[in-house]
Amino acid sequence: QVQLVESGGGLVQAGGSLRLSCAASGMTFSSYAFGWFRQAPGKEREFVGTISWSGGVTDYADSVKGRFAISRDSSKNTVYLRMNSLKPEDTAVYYCAADESLSVLTTALSGKGNLEVRGQGTLVTVSS
Repeated sequence: QVQLVESGGGLVQAGGSLRLSCAASGMTFSSYAFGWFRQAPGKEREFVGTISWSGGVTDYADSVKGRFAISRDSSKNTVYLRMNSLKPEDTAVYYCAADESLSVLTTALSGKGNLEVRGQGTLVTVSS
């Protein structure tokens, strides 16, 4: 059974940093591209970024580019989202998701398709 479990969310002041983790199980980790999306109360799903199966290709939303970084550790079957220079508008529930196709994942993270594999989310609150 494929499972993704996020952790690392919490309350942080504006300008601070957090690192979210996404632990994967029940899958061949190296065969999957991973991504993160976020959803604030009353708002649509928002694409945050993706990382390819090899880790060699990353892509980010303009709103987080230069502040957020996605990485993956195959030895731990874990994907990370490092968030720096956090802003109050980054407040949301953050979810990780996976798909064997990076293009399918990117489309789905943008709200234009179904996410077959996703976690339960972790809340990030940035205070001003």
